[in-house]
Amino acid sequence: MSRLAKAIRSHREITRNRREISRAIISASTPAMRDELIMLAQRSGSFGSNA
Repeated sequence: MSRLAKAIRSHREITRNRREISRAIISASTPAMRDELIMLAQRSGSFGSNA
């Protein structure tokens, strides 16, 4: 697989993960669960400075 194809696949995966994390945060059943998801996303780098 070419570098370009790998870069595109990686970008799509990152975008998909961010979208799913955002959806989980929005639909969290309690404020505590929402806070926990936000902290986990920040630790994993899913919502970095360029998110």
